[in-house]
Amino acid sequence: MSDTLDLTLDLMSRPSVTPADGGCQQVMAARLAAAGFAVEPLRYGVVENFWAKRGSGGPVFCFAGHTDVVPTGPLEEWSSDPFRPEIRDGMLYGRGAADMKSGLAAMVTATEAFVREHPRHRGSIAFLITSDEEGPSVDGTKRVVETLRDRGERIDWCVVGEPSSEQAIGDTIKIGRRGSLSGRLTVHGIQGHIAYPQLAENPVHTFAPALAELTGRAWDAGNEHFQPTSFQVSNFNAGTGAPNVIPGELKARFNLRYSPVQTIEGLRETVEGILKKHGVRYTLEWYVSGEPFFTPPAELSRAAAAAVRTECGAEPKLSTGGGTSDGRFIAPLGAQVVELGVVNATIHKVNECVRVADVDALHRIYLGILRSLLT
Repeated sequence: MSDTLDLTLDLMSRPSVTPADGGCQQVMAARLAAAGFAVEPLRYGVVENFWAKRGSGGPVFCFAGHTDVVPTGPLEEWSSDPFRPEIRDGMLYGRGAADMKSGLAAMVTATEAFVREHPRHRGSIAFLITSDEEGPSVDGTKRVVETLRDRGERIDWCVVGEPSSEQAIGDTIKIGRRGSLSGRLTVHGIQGHIAYPQLAENPVHTFAPALAELTGRAWDAGNEHFQPTSFQVSNFNAGTGAPNVIPGELKARFNLRYSPVQTIEGLRETVEGILKKHGVRYTLEWYVSGEPFFTPPAELSRAAAAAVRTECGAEPKLSTGGGTSDGRFIAPLGAQVVELGVVNATIHKVNECVRVADVDALHRIYLGILRSLLT
């Protein structure tokens, strides 16, 4: 068993459902300290984070990731205990296998190997690790980045270990993400007897034309690097449960994943304009969980692509698809950011798994990136 796989199993065996860390960061920090890193725990509220750094001056290369995982879901649907990792037919099963404890292990062991090879490497190597990526993402990477900014620290290159691959390890490297704007909508009506609609105001009926326009709208065409903006309803609730009562209000939550051709202000104005056009009486709270970021192809993406070609013999696709990641907090520091990890087909699912061979392949890819940039 390789050192990377062994560390992956150790991390996976530690239950760390967000925002819990389960002792994962202690394991990582101890190994990094032994490799010459200065490790700084940064706890905010119940969230465990750490910032570790080796070397002085620039360029600063950073590995970023999270030790927290999503809940398991129904335990009876798992083929084995989600926190007792098992290897079957070349696959490693358990919560966090892909998202992203194999990535964390590969970061650590690749760094250890690189430091042994190049104890006097140029620049600095850093780790930014949180237990708040799968949760609110308030007291995790976002807070650490604020601390680093206040201290005048910088990151030049950042590899986020999210599972970016689609079919095979290294086939996709994320070089950006769309922004995420959410709304919590309450549509106000007047409750009444269903047989006397003239004495009531049904908020479902009032909202329906506006919802049809919002969901049917072509928001934009995106651009050469980003998919078009999309609008999706995630929660929808109205009514008392009784079959003869017109509801007095409707509550809905929706999300806009938006490309950089849009602005937050413009999206808000458009949504509220459509609601007003259709005579909807409403209260609307807005939440921005991330603005779009994009890393044009440069030193980091070239080094990552070269490492994938060497290990996998194929050219990776550079993509901005998918959801948000903590890269959205790191990019504003001026860093080039890419996301590169294992296959994401089973993340957040029952029986999450990763190919055992991919765990060691990711170690070699990360090691190749370090060699390319810091020697």
